[in-house]
Amino acid sequence: MTATPDGVPVLNVANVLTVSRLVLVPVFVAFLLAGPDSDSWRYAAFAAYAVAAITDQIDGLIARRWHLVTDFGILVDPIADKALTGAALISLSALGELPWVVTVAILVREIGVTLLRLWVIRFGVIAASRGGKAKTLLLNVAIGLYVLPLSGVAATSRAVILAAGVIVAVATGVDYVYRALALRRQAAAQRLPRQPHGETPTDREGYADAC
Repeated sequence: MTATPDGVPVLNVANVLTVSRLVLVPVFVAFLLAGPDSDSWRYAAFAAYAVAAITDQIDGLIARRWHLVTDFGILVDPIADKALTGAALISLSALGELPWVVTVAILVREIGVTLLRLWVIRFGVIAASRGGKAKTLLLNVAIGLYVLPLSGVAATSRAVILAAGVIVAVATGVDYVYRALALRRQAAAQRLPRQPHGETPTDREGYADAC
């Protein structure tokens, strides 16, 4: 079994959960598009999305609590998060159930944050914020509700939750830009040589969740 330099096996429960989320993405999309007007297919798609979203909430927690943080998990976890959210948003917009402006706004935010992360990674790691975690939770709940065949008050409620998720997504995106620029300025001022991997164990644990 391959292990990291810290002795943490790459094949661990946290990473298995992360990979399972990636595997569930095409399953979810297939269920949703197989019968967009069928309640049965909708419930099947919701089940796949719900399981994937739950793994998103617990894999980072398990990795930190059981000291199973690996470079593989740090790399793949945000990819799995964005693949799940992006696939759901695009599918729902393609079905005409979600405005494209919402999908584009969230995808631009996610792609922008990823590019910023790559831009500053040589200077350090920006840990996930509470706002970023709240954004993920709000979007997961809203998307899950949009997958279900709802109407009336329930349909209105999911629109409100989605709006809140978009607002938090934009706000945390702006905050991420500020923090990235601050990190670059700090690194330039200090002019210190980069440490191995450019991070400390604490940084790596804080980075295990999506921003």
